[in-house]
Amino acid sequence: MEPYRIKVVEPIPVTTRAQREQALRRVHYNLFGLRAEEVTIDLLTDSGTGALSAAQWSAGMAGDESYAGSRSFYHFQEVVHDLTSYPYALPVHQGRAAERILFSALLPPGKITLSNTHFDTTRANVELAGCRAVDLPCPQAGDLDSDEPFKGNIDLHRLAHALRGPDASRIALVVMTLTNNGEAGQPVSMDNLTRTASLCREHSVPLFLDAARFAENARLVTQREAAFRDMSPRQVAEQAFRLADGCLMSAKKDGIVHIGGFLGLRDRALAERCELLLIATEGFPTYGGLAGRDLDMIALGLTEVTEPCYLQARADAARHLARLTREAGIAIVEPPGLHALYLNAGRLLPHIPAHRFPGHALACQLYLEGGIRSVELGSLYLGSEDENGAPVTAAPYELVRLALPRRTYGLSHLNRVGEVLAATVEERERIPGYRLVEQPPLLRHFRSKLEPVQG
Repeated sequence: MEPYRIKVVEPIPVTTRAQREQALRRVHYNLFGLRAEEVTIDLLTDSGTGALSAAQWSAGMAGDESYAGSRSFYHFQEVVHDLTSYPYALPVHQGRAAERILFSALLPPGKITLSNTHFDTTRANVELAGCRAVDLPCPQAGDLDSDEPFKGNIDLHRLAHALRGPDASRIALVVMTLTNNGEAGQPVSMDNLTRTASLCREHSVPLFLDAARFAENARLVTQREAAFRDMSPRQVAEQAFRLADGCLMSAKKDGIVHIGGFLGLRDRALAERCELLLIATEGFPTYGGLAGRDLDMIALGLTEVTEPCYLQARADAARHLARLTREAGIAIVEPPGLHALYLNAGRLLPHIPAHRFPGHALACQLYLEGGIRSVELGSLYLGSEDENGAPVTAAPYELVRLALPRRTYGLSHLNRVGEVLAATVEERERIPGYRLVEQPPLLRHFRSKLEPVQG
């Protein structure tokens, strides 16, 4: 059972098929454009969509809204330091702000960043700094069906080769994403992280964690890595943070809040440079674009998120939805993590070629069938076409992510998702592909316009 009881409820919108068809046409078949009241079960993202606890709401009411030196900031700073060991914690309004500030301070144009996998905004902020983002996922990540427990790992052989290679002087940063959202939410082992930290120290390259889902990674480590089975998720998380030089944190994930994040740093000189950028673009260092109530809510969320019973419920929900998905006849990336399931749309819809975006087609069909909003992570997200719409590059896999907001949906909601998945499978041969009508030059999946096309 879920380890909480419901105190406040919010009505769920229920729409007709005709209403959903009209809504999709209005937003040019881009699910990001839908209004919330047009979505019945929203699995678009787990970022900022979780339910706060009664204790978090209570802490927010007691927040100190002083412009400088608020009590809320010092509470937040103490909690972050206890968890991460970093002496400097700069609050920001969300994770991408931390990325922009760190990269502006650390990455002169022409440098290279390495990662197990950069997520979309991380890559965009690297490129906006005039640098190049290089992904080094482990070879096991390429087998979507295997039970390999740590497909989120970085490829240590390729990492070592890069750090010793001809471009070594241009490598300015290594970012380890926990869990690896760009590789289907798969976890990173502590052994892999420890070896990565050793290589970075050997070559004097700073190592930062993209720690948005640090607690979920720690939980999976305790379940899948023998050396850590007797440790708590909190103990594993503390050890992971201590291996790195700092972290980028979107608290909208494993901070279980609606807004906020922070940049954690060890180096004083770097912290001072980042602080100047923070003041110029986010706010004074003791609030960083957040209200005092937000800082107190983050502090409590960072504590609640490592509670074993909470993480057990997350694992149970993901396992339940994974079973329903398999029973519906849809393959997923195995083994399932905690924050999302990743559906293998390419396998389900072999009649739709990559440049007609099978992942996006499946996501649109889930919405049409039952008002479920999800997101494509395939060739719309990672591919490219020429000016005539012919494919130039395709994604390695055509996936759809069903993200699980924290403490938001119960098992009956997941059962409804399972019913919609089964109904969608029945219609799979009639699902059309899509073509781009209009696209922006960066992060196109957020704002593109599309239309359905047969063949």
